Amino acid sequence: MPETSTAASAEDVPVPQAATRRNRARTPLGWWLSWTWLGAVVLAAVLAPLLPLWDPAVPDYENVFGGITPQHWLGGDTLGRDTFSRVVYGARTSLLVGICAVGLGAIVGGTLGMLAGYFGGRTERVLALVTDIVLAFPGLVLMIAIVAILGANLTNLILGLAVLSVPTFIRLTRAATLVATQREFVLAARAYGSRPLRIIAREIAPNVVLPVAAVAFIMVGTFIVVEGSLSFLGLGIPPPTPSWGGMIAAGRTELIDYPHISLFPAAVMFLTVLSINYIGERTRKLFEFRESNL
Repeated sequence: MPETSTAASAEDVPVPQAATRRNRARTPLGWWLSWTWLGAVVLAAVLAPLLPLWDPAVPDYENVFGGITPQHWLGGDTLGRDTFSRVVYGARTSLLVGICAVGLGAIVGGTLGMLAGYFGGRTERVLALVTDIVLAFPGLVLMIAIVAILGANLTNLILGLAVLSVPTFIRLTRAATLVATQREFVLAARAYGSRPLRIIAREIAPNVVLPVAAVAFIMVGTFIVVEGSLSFLGLGIPPPTPSWGGMIAAGRTELIDYPHISLFPAAVMFLTVLSINYIGERTRKLFEFRESNL
């Protein structure tokens, strides 16, 4: 008996220490810095019309290739437009594209994925076939085709990116649904005689939201980069509407003499996407840790 109690107490010692280390590691400095930067970008984008900014679309030929001054914090672009103002308004465009495209894809793909995972059979096979076809098609080629056929504008860009995100959310929610359907509360709801749609809405959907939200957060950053790439190629948001990719493209011919024209929007895009990816990855790991303890 004494040996057993000694062994048990020795085994119990590392547990609270490990828990303490995990608690300290849950909120690193990068987490707060990422949220601070992302919050500042979102706040500036939302309040842009109310801020005392220069008109981002009106040229100022006295400020062409202008440097950093108290009036123009980030200088001027090739037409003299205020770079800081265009970066702020470009955040509105990039965030709108990323959030709306991912949100639309998550709603459509999440709904179809839950239906496929719960009902299975022919519904699952058809959705799996459609998903494989879309994933097999190069995403950039599909976006170029959509823009070429429908035209380059904000609505078509959002719809095209949403179509690309639907297969990812179908697979994710289908896998999460297959796991959730084996849980006791779902089996109890079935035994109680609840309708399938009621079970999906009230029992399965709340358990699918967290993994979908973590992946969706990361995809917002991915789509911001995609929007910037398309705008850089001239297939994104048409001028004079400011976008980070369009600003980078506008200054590519002046990189040697006036690098600030492309450097500042590229830096803001990099920091924003880095913050989004960091937060999304931490959220995903936190969800996986909680799932392992269930």
